[in-house]
Order: sequence, then structure tokens, then C-alpha cells
Amino acid sequence: MPTDLARRLAYQRRIARMTQQELADAAGVHVATLRKIERGARGASDNVVEALAAALGVDPSRLLGSRDRAEARVHVAMPTLSAVIAAYDVPDDGPVRPLAELRTAVDEAVTWRLAAQYVRIARHLPKLLGELIRAFHLAPAEEQAETAGLLVAALRTADAVAYKYGARDLSARLVDLMRWAAPHAENALLDAAVAYVRTETFFAARAYAPGLRAIEAAADRVPVGRAAAALAARGALHMRAAVIAGRAGLAEAADQHLAEARRLGEAVPESVYQGTAFGPDSLRIHEVSVAVSLGDDHVRRALDVAGEWAPPRDLPAERRSGFYIEMARAQLWVGLPHDAFESLKVARRIAPQHTRDHPWVREDAGTLRRLRRADAESLSNFAEWCHAGE
Repeated sequence: MPTDLARRLAYQRRIARMTQQELADAAGVHVATLRKIERGARGASDNVVEALAAALGVDPSRLLGSRDRAEARVHVAMPTLSAVIAAYDVPDDGPVRPLAELRTAVDEAVTWRLAAQYVRIARHLPKLLGELIRAFHLAPAEEQAETAGLLVAALRTADAVAYKYGARDLSARLVDLMRWAAPHAENALLDAAVAYVRTETFFAARAYAPGLRAIEAAADRVPVGRAAAALAARGALHMRAAVIAGRAGLAEAADQHLAEARRLGEAVPESVYQGTAFGPDSLRIHEVSVAVSLGDDHVRRALDVAGEWAPPRDLPAERRSGFYIEMARAQLWVGLPHDAFESLKVARRIAPQHTRDHPWVREDAGTLRRLRRADAESLSNFAEWCHAGE
């Protein structure tokens, strides 16, 4: 009898217009194995699910289906991740791959973070972090700076999962380790990226005033230069400062930081710099975020942006889904519940894991459910999918 996985896999394969042979070849799985999975005659390991999802171009959660199942896989990894970073100064013995292979592994993990593939990160990052910590302690002098930079990138990737899933203490420890490792990388722009991430701890504590001071100080420390990477580092910090100022209700400060970020963003192409997406498109998304945070008359600015622009597909999935989550909040604010629900559905299609566990999504879905008691079943299904009201 077909299992839930079997039905979802067959459904996604038909949507992708792939034969079983084509999918098996793309995923590196034997076609006989794929046929058994689709019949429900056998299960699939995590590695096989990930390979099939990648070949289909969907998030693994589309095949796993159950929110609880996907979320459980993340939470199971948290104690292991915590144990790995607790031993950062006395790591376990174990193998360490050559630097080039570690670089490839970290690049792949960063790609997962930008795509909001949290289940995959949770499965692979504890082992990778342990290896990178060993590599850092064993690295010869000429490799230590790069190894430290790779460690920071991996810590940031792990932090994305910890923060999104509410493990705030673990997230704060990961940020502290990033701040410990970053100076060893001897890269001032990487220090700026760590300062960008550190604001999560201020957001979590709602300590907006000290958070704004910290990020403004970090922006002042970025080396002055005309290179795109330096401009983007300063621009990203001003972009982040605008958001935290918006959360604090400081409209004038938010506008000043947005103006500076806009000036810098116009000088660089949209890209990922030191792990942070920055450029004209990212700036527009943050303008929406600031407007929604300020509320009242500012919300109209967010709707004006949405009326003339949509995030391009080449932006990271996490950032694109964030835009539609913010838009849903703005639309709900001005009394457009249907539009808000459509925005939430778009966010889910782009990055289901990021959308499902976003606190604003749960709050807004719960509100929509209350406002539209007689609405179609899809709204109830959506609210249950993200556990709205919990």
C-alpha cells in the first residue's frame, strides 16, 4: 500500500514531468529502488529523500510531508549540536579533510541556509562543525585564517536553524563562538558579517536600543574602500540597523539608515557578500520590513512597493519568502485578508520550512482563521500546517 512518502514522491515527480528513470538518474538512485519507494514497498533514508528532493527541485519537507516529522528532525539534532560547540576548545579526535574539501562542504551548507533548507542543515552541520573545530586547532599557520573563516560560516549556518526553531540560548552561544573565531580569520569584512548576525540576540531580547548602538558601531569599523565587498558590508549593516530602528519605533533613525544603505546598494550588484545577500533588491525587501515594523501610516509604503515590484527568482529563497511574509502582515493591517492569505501561500511555495516556523505566519494565519470562519478549507489546512494559535 502506498505510504504518504510514496504518494508525495509520485505527485512531485508528475508535476516535474519526469519519468521514474529520469528521476532515478538525476538523483543517483537505482530505478528499481525508486519504483519500490513509490509503491510503498520500501522506505527511504534521509540521504535518499534529500537526493530525490534535490533532483525534483523541491524542499525535502515536500516529501516528508508532516510538519511534526520535519520539525522533529531539527530538534533531535539540537543536543548534538550543543555538545559539539561545548567542546570548541577541547575537540574530539577524528578525521579532518583537506582544506579544499572543507571549503566545498561549507559552501554547500551556506547554500542550504540561503535556501532555508533547515532539515538538511540540522542533519549535516553537527558533524561538519566538529570537523571544522578540529581543523582549526590542527591547522598550520598558513591555513588557520581560512579555516577560521570557514568555521564562522558553518556556525552561522547552524545558528540559522537554532534561531528559527526558537533555541535562543543555543543561538546566542553560536553567535558568541562566531565572535571568538572571526578575529582569527583576519578579515574585517567577516567581522562585519558577524555583527550583522549578532543583532539576532538583540531582536530575541527586544533590546533594540543597545542593538542599534552595537550595529552602528560595527558599521563605523568597516574599512572604507570602493571595492564591492566593503561597500556591501557597510550597506548590509545599515540595512540591518534600519530594521532594528524600525522595531524600536525610531522612524527618523530608520530612514537615515535606509538612505545610507540605499546609497551603498546602488553602487554594487545584488549578490551574496560574506554570506549576506545585499543589493538593490535586498534593500527593497528591508524597506518593506521597516515600514511594517513602524506600522500606522508607514504600512502604505510597503504596499506601494508590492504594487510595482516583486523579488526576482535569483534572490535567496529565505529572503524572497520573508518579503511575502512581511507583505501579508501589511495587507492584514490595512484590511486585505484575502491578499494576506495569498501572500502567505506564495511564501510557503518559495521556502516552506522558513514560512512554516515563522512566528508572524502563525500569528497571521490564526488571525485570518478568526476573521474568516466560513472560508474555504484551504485556510484551515494552512493554519493547521503552521500550527497557528499554538
